[in-house]
Amino acid sequence: MSSECRGPIAGVVLAAGTSTRMGGNKLLLELDGEPVIRRAVGRAIDAGLFPVIVVLSFEADRVREAFWGLPQREVVNTEFEAGINTSVRLGIAAVPDQPIAAVVMLPDMPFVTTSMLETLMARCRETDAPLVISRYGDVNAPPMLHGRELFPEFEGPDGEGCGKHIVRRYRDDAVVVEWDPAALTDLDVPEDYEYVKAELTV
Repeated sequence: MSSECRGPIAGVVLAAGTSTRMGGNKLLLELDGEPVIRRAVGRAIDAGLFPVIVVLSFEADRVREAFWGLPQREVVNTEFEAGINTSVRLGIAAVPDQPIAAVVMLPDMPFVTTSMLETLMARCRETDAPLVISRYGDVNAPPMLHGRELFPEFEGPDGEGCGKHIVRRYRDDAVVVEWDPAALTDLDVPEDYEYVKAELTV
């Protein structure tokens, strides 16, 4: 299978969660002097993803204000309580006709860098793989790149999370990029935030 990975690659930033375990909206916490969501959207833009589509829901107005002025597009998920898969589906559906692939990413993974996003795009272009998987040790997790020919897969009812069913189905056609397991850290509870802040100041 070949995705002919030429042309623009979109970014889909999933920012619709409620941050229940954090005790406050984690996307508005500051890292490196800016809100978590602005930091993530900025990295997607800096990597050359275009367009960058932000999927909002919980406290959408507050989150939107935090990345105001950045060149992005946004959609609001009114069904976010049904699970993250609804946000993935909505974000992929919002990708316009020009991009030949999309990178789905989570803003609460603060150790995902611009360079990592660029690497996913480069591996797609080098190999024409329809799927580029990020692996952290023995865990597959975002960001992941999906070729346009896989977009219809997100419309089905099966599968949870960021296209886990697609990873299973197309694993033999995929390219895997290995990352340091430490980069899998996400912001889930207050202790995570304190840990990340300490690591970023080292």
